[in-house]
Amino acid sequence: MFEALLIAAAFTALVATIIHKKGQQRPSRKQRRIHRITQEHTPARLLEPSPESHARPFEADSAEAPSSSRVIKGPAYVIDGDSLVINKTQVRLHGIDAPEINHPYGKKAKWAMVTLCKGQTISAEILAEDDHGRTVARCRLADGRDLSAELVKLGLAIDWPKFSGGEYRALEVDDARRKMWLADARQKGRMYVWKRFEARQAAQKGET
Repeated sequence: MFEALLIAAAFTALVATIIHKKGQQRPSRKQRRIHRITQEHTPARLLEPSPESHARPFEADSAEAPSSSRVIKGPAYVIDGDSLVINKTQVRLHGIDAPEINHPYGKKAKWAMVTLCKGQTISAEILAEDDHGRTVARCRLADGRDLSAELVKLGLAIDWPKFSGGEYRALEVDDARRKMWLADARQKGRMYVWKRFEARQAAQKGET
């Protein structure tokens, strides 16, 4: 009688073990293969925009050079022609001025930057940082090309001598300042030109 009880208890324990293992069954070979292929072949893409990704002006008055060399690397979410977000850090490209999204050529500048950055790991050498963590950086592609220089050569940004020391002026295309007259006006301190342009835009929106 006692031996029969032992055999019954052992059988019950064996059945429980089998049921438990079935509940934790490993994925099939096909499932594991699909997972591996998905991980290996998912195309590189730009980061999805986050609520904090909208460009905010860099505050030059509060900016300071970092105490030590700092480089951040990663995929870039493009805000506009000269503003990116890399690893949740807002970065403004060093030394150039690209048109705002709502200005002439603004969308072209943004999408040109998207094309340059797509699938790339961007390296950003931080040159200055304001009180809110927004930065100015020299940004490079994996092959070493300077993103600021590339956008200027495409005719979708102009040099900003106040911050670049004229580094990118020789790369400007012939009609760049005529096309990006609002950026040129900002550099010359003629912000009333911006205000008139944006007032016209607001009036046109009100009419539609």
